[in-house]
Formats: sequence, structure tokens, C-alpha cells
Amino acid sequence: MLVLFIETNTASQEVNMAPRDELYLLPERDLLLRLMRRTGTGQRATVRQLAERADVASGTVGNLVSGAQNCVTHDTARAICRAIGVDLPILFIPIGRAVPVPAVDIAPVPTQVTP
Repeated sequence: MLVLFIETNTASQEVNMAPRDELYLLPERDLLLRLMRRTGTGQRATVRQLAERADVASGTVGNLVSGAQNCVTHDTARAICRAIGVDLPILFIPIGRAVPVPAVDIAPVPTQVTP
């Protein structure tokens, strides 16, 4: 678990924050469908077959194909791409941060001074 010290205008406080997995966006589900019709080996892959080859839940692949889900973790995105036979940036775009921004990188909130 990651422990951060965040400074506020009043005092320092300790905040426990676990790092999140970096998310990857599937911007074009049609591309995923086309790649499933002809993978890097030239074979067709169903949702179930792709899920088995990538060692991810078939519901995750099914949700990506149907459009019910458009983001997955880095490990899932990499596994799907490896199973299809394409490089990660061909199919997915990284979004968000893998870890929270440290408080020292955030500008302090200005205090309002009354005359």
C-alpha cells in the first residue's frame, strides 16, 4: 500500500492510496472485430477462443466486442493484443495515470485574504 502525505492549507494529513492499474481504451471496437476475423496466425478467433488464448474472462472480451465496455487494464490489453498478434498501440490507447499524483506536484489552493 502506498502512503502519501498531502499538504492542505490547514495541516498535513496522511492519506492511504493504493495505486490503480493503468487503463487502456479500445477506441475502435470494429478494429478488434476485424482482427478477430483474421488474427496474426491467419486464423479466426471467437470471443471464447480469444479469451482463452489471452487468459482473460470471456465476459471481458464479449463486453469489448459488444461495446458494453471500452477500457481494460494494461495486463488485459497486452494479453488480448498478444493473442491476436498485434502490438498494443494498434488496438489500445493508454488513458489515466497508473498511480495517484503526489501532492507536491499539485499547486496549493490559494487562500482568500480579506482586507
